[in-house]
Amino acid sequence: MNSYSLIDSHCHIVFENFEGDIDEVASRWRAVGVKSLLHACVEPSEIPAIRALADRFPELRYAVGLHPLDTEHWKANTIDIFREAAINDPRIVAIGELGLDLFKDSNLDQQLSVLRPQIDLANDLDLPVIIHCRDAANEMLDFFSELDKCPNGVMHCWGGTPEEMQNFLDLGFYISFSGTVTFAKATQIHDCAREVPDDRFLVETDCPFLSPVPHRGKRNEPANVEFVAKKISEIKNQSFCSVANNSSANARRLFGLP
Repeated sequence: MNSYSLIDSHCHIVFENFEGDIDEVASRWRAVGVKSLLHACVEPSEIPAIRALADRFPELRYAVGLHPLDTEHWKANTIDIFREAAINDPRIVAIGELGLDLFKDSNLDQQLSVLRPQIDLANDLDLPVIIHCRDAANEMLDFFSELDKCPNGVMHCWGGTPEEMQNFLDLGFYISFSGTVTFAKATQIHDCAREVPDDRFLVETDCPFLSPVPHRGKRNEPANVEFVAKKISEIKNQSFCSVANNSSANARRLFGLP
């Protein structure tokens, strides 16, 4: 029996490239000690399929939300769909992924218009948020500075600077590292992994994207969160068990995971 546990705090296994071998994928994540997974949501139509996965795999919990690059899917009743789903299924433990992405799009006002109601919903339901923030740290910080109440949550797939990281830590956010931390040229992310407090970081795959070394370029899957934790243990000069267990304890604390 493993002396550690791992939690993949952000995955997307509802995507069609998992349809043919999802049972084998689950066997692999269980074999490496992944005890829980948190499935993110990018738009409302995914919810029934994610719910079906949670029925199938008892270690899976999930979020509901709209990704900033999917603003065209926002409708007048979208927030009601999220609210009803979260109230009716205790396996929904977060709102997201939501946020800002100015790397692939420039429609900041539109992104903010769908971000605000989702943040309000998270506060209303006392749920944490999963934040997607790409090339938009200053805009995100400005947004949070204007809120009456900043939610709990995580900056997922962290790629910012140590200074930006500290700003989000000061707001109470956790920082989640993905396979990008294993990339040789990602020195800024390495610096963040070295500096992040032991009680404030998570690990994730963001699968099927961003496969870590040594699987870079292939479909990512939850079992590969092991390589993320191993790289952070190397960067922090800590044991793998310590990094795995700390990140798992942090994920359980933030999301109420089993």
